Order: sequence, then structure tokens, then C-alpha cells
Amino acid sequence: MDIFFQTLAYFVNVAIIGLIVAAIVLMALRLLLNYADLNPFSRPVLLVRNLTDPFVNPVRRSLLGFGFSPNMAPLVTILIVILVGWLALSLSNDVIDTFYGMYLRGREGRIVALIGTLLYGFLSVYSMLILIRIIFSWGMVGLSNPVMRFLVRATDPLLVPLRRIIPPLGFFDISPLVAFLLIWLFQTAIAGTLMKF
Repeated sequence: MDIFFQTLAYFVNVAIIGLIVAAIVLMALRLLLNYADLNPFSRPVLLVRNLTDPFVNPVRRSLLGFGFSPNMAPLVTILIVILVGWLALSLSNDVIDTFYGMYLRGREGRIVALIGTLLYGFLSVYSMLILIRIIFSWGMVGLSNPVMRFLVRATDPLLVPLRRIIPPLGFFDISPLVAFLLIWLFQTAIAGTLMKF
């Protein structure tokens, strides 16, 4: 891999992992402060609460909606942060790999392979957006969230027609599974034709 793309991937990965670790440390600190017998209005406790409340409060409301104890919210938030971090790492690596492949094909003068690489990368990112939408919907993230609104607008052009063709099986909507299968088929076809040209 070219040194620029290696450096870019390294810094993006370090930044995302750094954010994950910082969030875990803050949540662990919140848990420790919750179980320590400290003044809840002291400056350190208020600072940690102010930093973590935007993340913990939505999780707490979701846990209450599912009938779980809200005391588990910081631990569940840690797990969600790790999951979202992994999704962000996967998405950023897909994007960087796509741009690197396009750079290589363009440098070699392989225009058809460059188009194939672009299509293959777009489908990889699109499947990752569908996966993120599924996970957000499990977490009961509503359309009031701007990320969820973006995910719905981006993935509905494929999922809505599939839902019309394939009705849900009881409570289960299998249109995302069919979408993943279609994307995989198209990626295989692109890798076997355009990217080999």
C-alpha cells in the first residue's frame, strides 16, 4: 500500500480507537464514582456526569423501555461504544481501501478496473450502512436522530422495493438479508469481470 494511504489508515484507526478508549475510561470512571460514596455535587462527579450523560441517558431510557435496570446503562454504553467503533473502523477502512484501489487502477491506466473498484467499494460501504441501520433499529434509535435519518434515506431506495416483493415473516423483516445477498452477488460479478479487465 502507498505510504500516504497507509498513514491515512493508521491515523484514522488510531483516532477511532482513541475515542473508544476515552469513552470506556469515562464510563468506567462514572461507574466507580457511582459506587464510591462521594458527594454527588462535587466538581469531579459533576464533570464526569456532564461528559457522560449525553451517552448514558438515551441508553438508560432504552433499558427502561425493555424492562431492564437503568443501573446497567454505563456498562451497556461501553458495549455500544465498542460496537459503533468497530462499525466506524470497518466503514473507514472500506472507504480508504476503495480510494487506494482507484488510485492504483488510475495510475496503471486501467479505466475499466477503476470503475469496477469504485462500484465494488460503493457496494461495500452501502452494505455497511444497511448493517448500521439494522443495529440502530435494534437499539430503538428513532428518526429524530440525524444519523438514523441519513441511514434511512440512504438505504430505503433498496430496502423499500425489497419489502414490497418479500413481505416480513411475522415480526422479522428479511429484506436486509436479501439486500446483503444481492450486494454480494453484484460484488462477485464486478470482481470477476470489471476488476479483472
